[in-house]
Amino acid sequence: MLTLLKIDNIALIDKLEIEFGTGLNLLTGETGSGKSIIVDSLGALTGERVSSDLIKEGEESARIEGLFSLLGKNNVEKILVEAGIEVDDRSELIVRRELSRAGKNRIFINNQLATQALLKQLGSQLVDIHGQGEQAALFDVSTHIEMLDEAGRLSGPREKVGEAHHHWNAVRAELSMLQQNESEKLQLLDILKFQVQEIEKASLQAGEDTELEEEKRRLNNVEKLSSLSEESYALLYDDERATVITLERAARKIEELAEFDNRFSGYIEGMRSAEAVIGDLAITLRDFSSHLEFSPERLDEIENRLAEMTRLKRKYGETIEAVVHHLNESKDRLDAVETSELRESELQRELASAKNKYTTAAAYLHEARVKAAAKFEREVEKELKAVALEKARFKIEIDPPTDLNETAAENSFSARGFDHVEFYFSANPGESPRPVAKIASGGEASRLMLVLKTVARLRERDKTAVFDEVDVGIGGRVAEAVGLKLKALAASQQILCVTHQPQIASLADQHFVVEKTITGKRATIAVRELNTAEKVEEIARMLAGETVSETAREHAREMLAGGTK
Repeated sequence: MLTLLKIDNIALIDKLEIEFGTGLNLLTGETGSGKSIIVDSLGALTGERVSSDLIKEGEESARIEGLFSLLGKNNVEKILVEAGIEVDDRSELIVRRELSRAGKNRIFINNQLATQALLKQLGSQLVDIHGQGEQAALFDVSTHIEMLDEAGRLSGPREKVGEAHHHWNAVRAELSMLQQNESEKLQLLDILKFQVQEIEKASLQAGEDTELEEEKRRLNNVEKLSSLSEESYALLYDDERATVITLERAARKIEELAEFDNRFSGYIEGMRSAEAVIGDLAITLRDFSSHLEFSPERLDEIENRLAEMTRLKRKYGETIEAVVHHLNESKDRLDAVETSELRESELQRELASAKNKYTTAAAYLHEARVKAAAKFEREVEKELKAVALEKARFKIEIDPPTDLNETAAENSFSARGFDHVEFYFSANPGESPRPVAKIASGGEASRLMLVLKTVARLRERDKTAVFDEVDVGIGGRVAEAVGLKLKALAASQQILCVTHQPQIASLADQHFVVEKTITGKRATIAVRELNTAEKVEEIARMLAGETVSETAREHAREMLAGGTK
């Protein structure tokens, strides 16, 4: 349950703090007052994407913070523990999102940095938001199967079907590759053989090009290297004032000093070590110089080898390692093509087995959907009566392929199974249910969507359910029926609802009004909870408009009195 929402510097909001309660929490206000900003901010706390464009003009950062009560939410605790988030107080969860124009947006869960993926996973356990645009989903037939599976709690069978479909599809793709026509197969065989022979002939070794470049650099600079090594050797060892001689003399002097003062004793070993290092370096320089010789033949050999490597890298990869990797892949493909007939027979058997496993899993899912659909239909029709659609009928058509052995049936195979699911609806007696996509009335569509969502999703009663203007296109008795439906839901879970209908507002357990004020050229948004007298004024405004009459106030009092019964 959401107990506290704080918003700083979002859109037209300076600072906002709302304490929500149990039951039905209503947000009202004139069109354009900023109600949607509050819903969007709550969406940000459930993991929805947010942009720095939401930051209030003139500000560099913004913050959205929510406090959730976790009574009974053991699955949330499990998610937090698996993510390494400490859970000090198991009854509360604090979620905070910080936005910055510099792009440093951060998410904190219980004051610990978290990812958007983790927040989205948690958000699905905390809040369900049903927005104004969800009616469009009702007219998209592809969403019907998802809604049915959600209502039937069919995620387990769906997952098995998905795994079986993935395997069947992978086998089918490999088999299709092997079944290319013979001329294409021969062409591919020639290409692969040529590539394998060309790369193998080169006998490439990892790091060889780097070693050859170094050797080439030495050959091109023999004279300079000889001069440098000889001069260095003389300075260190072969000169009357060589470093090793000077250092040896100094070491003897330090040893004599140490006999009189112990502070010099610690330097003796270091100086002897330095002598040894310089001596070793001098010998290395002498040997290096003695072996230096310029070989035009070796230089030509290196340049030719490097040119060959460059040509192969240009064709098969940017590095020697990449060329070798291409060689191994080509060998594997060549082997697959050369043994394709044997492999094709194996794949034919594997494909038949994979298809059988898929159709078995999909058939089980189909039967589960048929059972779930019957229950879903009954529950939806029962709830339709509660929103003033007493005579409405709701049916679910589930169409599997007629013959799974036909090749054409495979076109219907998907990770969701082979069923085509579509919702049918009729609002009036005497009319046969027709596809939902052909419903003309926006009011009927909004009520049907409300019922479908509540039946399919709102079974986890410890979630907060948010309804953003689901009352679009309705009024009067119908609005009252929708309000009563929301009120009934609010008896077992927290409901947040944005509404323009006074019939719904009169049923609120907590009523908040969103107000936009303009001072000079600056607009700001504020939210306040209404007391009884203020509820009367707000509902009267919703009834009468800008000019509120005493008659409207009296009507509002009657509605509020009826809502508390």
